[in-house]
Amino acid sequence: MRIRLVSYNLHKCRGSFGPFAPERNLDVIAQLGADIVALQEVDFRMGDRPEALPRMLIEARTGLVPMQHRRTSDQSLGWHGQTILLRPELAAVARSRPVALPGIEPRGAVALHLPGLTVMAVHLGLMRSSRRAQLARLAAKAGRLDGDPVVLTGDFNEWRDDRGLEALTELDVIAPGRSWPALAPQLRLDRIAVSSGITVAASGVLDTPLARMASDHLPIWADLHVTRPALPDDRPLRAADNVSDYNRALVAQTAADGVPPGRANG
Repeated sequence: MRIRLVSYNLHKCRGSFGPFAPERNLDVIAQLGADIVALQEVDFRMGDRPEALPRMLIEARTGLVPMQHRRTSDQSLGWHGQTILLRPELAAVARSRPVALPGIEPRGAVALHLPGLTVMAVHLGLMRSSRRAQLARLAAKAGRLDGDPVVLTGDFNEWRDDRGLEALTELDVIAPGRSWPALAPQLRLDRIAVSSGITVAASGVLDTPLARMASDHLPIWADLHVTRPALPDDRPLRAADNVSDYNRALVAQTAADGVPPGRANG
């Protein structure tokens, strides 16, 4: 299975300067030709955290659809500001679950489960102590996936390579390039971590005039080859591959993550 994965912090579609313009962010996403896009800061932080990225525009401008998952409120697009976009044929066989994360700020992750692959989308905290605790929880959950390949991606808020990432010793952490601040990138805050069973064929940062204006982060991307797929011969994913045992297991895992059904934390 070959996947182009993107991670992109939208900065609530406010751009580096200028007016609120979510169309710019969607055009940047469309340029990347991604299969799966992990997004951060898709909602405003005020009140009920209404969506900053209008869901009604997403498919028409990108060809992707938002993953169905628990949202922070009825007005939100994301869970703690995060969501995942993916190709419609992948959405047909995908399942998701929220993951509550420790820390002073309200934070959470979204786990996307495909047959043979799990993608965890994250936006880690501003304090290194919180980030370490959050990564430790995510690494523990990745270790309970019975050997299925795992990708962890998002805005790690970590600029150092020699500290803060200790919990990810079982994963290969990739920082495709400097992604923040978008107008003059200096720091590699956005990262991708992959487990065994995944080969990173290529990776990079989309640095274009439009991308520099659309957000304070530049999007990162990686072309992944899942070398231990659950599906043989790289055949396309189909709804029939999503067996009932797989679905029941995800329901049980959601309860184990400390997120009661029907409730959002923070």
